[in-house]
This record gives sequence, structure tokens and C-alpha cells, in this order.
Amino acid sequence: MNISKIDLNLLIYLDVLLREQNVTRAAQQLGITQPAMSNGLKRLRELLNDPVLVRTSDGMSPTEKARRLQPTVRRILLDLEEALQPTDPFDAARSERVFRIMASDYAASTLLPKLLSRLQELAPNVTLDVMTPSDVTFHDVEEGKIDMAINRFDDLPLSFHQKVIWSDSFVCLTHKENPVIENWNIDAYCNAQHIWVSKTGFGVGLGMDPTDIQKLGWVDEKLEEMGKKREIRVFTRNYHVAIQLALAKKMLVTVPRRATAHYLHEPNIAILEPPLDLPEIKLDMIWSPLLHHDASHIWLRRLINEVATS
Repeated sequence: MNISKIDLNLLIYLDVLLREQNVTRAAQQLGITQPAMSNGLKRLRELLNDPVLVRTSDGMSPTEKARRLQPTVRRILLDLEEALQPTDPFDAARSERVFRIMASDYAASTLLPKLLSRLQELAPNVTLDVMTPSDVTFHDVEEGKIDMAINRFDDLPLSFHQKVIWSDSFVCLTHKENPVIENWNIDAYCNAQHIWVSKTGFGVGLGMDPTDIQKLGWVDEKLEEMGKKREIRVFTRNYHVAIQLALAKKMLVTVPRRATAHYLHEPNIAILEPPLDLPEIKLDMIWSPLLHHDASHIWLRRLINEVATS
């Protein structure tokens, strides 16, 4: 095969088709018509002498040859887009750029207020578009549609760049008149009425099962190791909803220490060290290799790191 005769657009078509595994969705991703995408698939089949996508009971599935090509094609396109990124310096004071950031409510309430203050000083015309984890997917981040995602992450695609912004410890929070604090120990902790608040990952979440210890997370896994169990009465995905409910209803919530910063002057608050050993929580920032060398993105990453460590 003479590589000089290969239309680069076909590699783009192949990349999108293998990710979407659907001609219509692939066409929508590229902003072209479905017939144009179908013609692109026809040309790919001729070029590769392979069906590329075949219809199965689960829909369209890549052939073995297409699966082998997928990581290579993805890497070629990422390298090419990186190489073509503009190298002009970023003028923050004059920029009107929109930065799109996915942030959990924990990240949004602890980090973003400080970041916004610095932006108002250094880049007054820059706009922040803050999204929740349910608004975006890993695919959006990988494609550079989202500038960065700031959250806790367990598993990440290998192509992503990543930086730990900070580590945080857990504390227990409740109303100062909650009887649980009179004899604060592990038994008192387990017998209290708890509000559970989760980390928030990508995508739309499902309801919680109070008996599924593994999905409940670190606190409940640790308690199970100790032969103990706590009474969870409310499940929520928002730290500040959890804190407000804990104060209003004299219940107990276990949250990252930084999430309590806005409540330290609340007259009825009681903050206690957990009566069990819990691992630290790490707040991560991730971004696409497509944006890694972008001057404005480099500037924002450095500013976020400065804010986080100040």
C-alpha cells in the first residue's frame, strides 16, 4: 500500500467509526451527512480489504483487524493534533477564552472560588463554564471538548494527563447538641444516624443499595473489616446538601475536611476526628493530550496549581 495515496480524512473516519460503532452517530460527531459517512466506510473497506464494522446481535461491531488498528490510529491522530497546536503565547489579560471545567461539587466549592478570584485579577474577560460529572464523559475530555476534569478518579484512560491537586483527610460533622458527641467512640459512631455522600464519577449514577458494602466505599468497607456497621438513613451525591442536613437533623456525616471550610463559623457545628482510620482523599485534575501543549491550557493548569497550593 502506498501511504502517500491515503486520504487522512479516512483515518479520522475510522477513528470515529470504531469509537461510536454506529454510522449515524459517527456522522453527527464529524458534522457530516450520513451518506458521506457511509461512503467513507465504503472507502475504508476498499482500502483495508476488510469489512471494518459488521452487524451482530449487539449492533455494529469492529472486526479483529479494525480492533488491532484502533489504538494505532488514535495515537497517530493525537500526535498530529498535538503537533499542529498553535504556539503563540497566551495573553491572559486580553483573552476572552471560555474554559470548560468539569468539577465535582467538592472541587467546585473548595477550589473554584479561589480560582475565580485569581481569574478576575489576571484574566477579567475569561469565562468559566463549570459542568457536573453527569454532564460529560471520558470521551468528551479525550476529544478536548472539556478543558479539564477535576474530581476523584479510580481508573483513567492511559492517554490522559493527570496531576494531583491536593490530598485531604476526612472529618465527622454534626450538630453540637447531637448526643453522639458525649461519648465519642467507634460504637457511638456506628449507632448514630448517618448521611452518606458519595464521590461523583462520570455519567448518570444509579440508586444505592445499603447492603452493597463495596459500592458504599471506604468508610463502610473499613467498618466491615472491624466487624461493625453504621446506620445510613440518607444517601446524597452533594457534600453541602449532606452537611446542611446533618446540621438541621442532628445526624452525622463523614466528609473531606476542606468541604467544611464554609461552615467553621456556624455556631451549632461540631467537627470530630473519625474514630476509625480512613485513607486520604486525592483531588485530581485530568486533561486531554490534545490540549497538553496549548498555551492557554498550560497557563490555566499552572494557575490552578498555584491556587491549590496557596
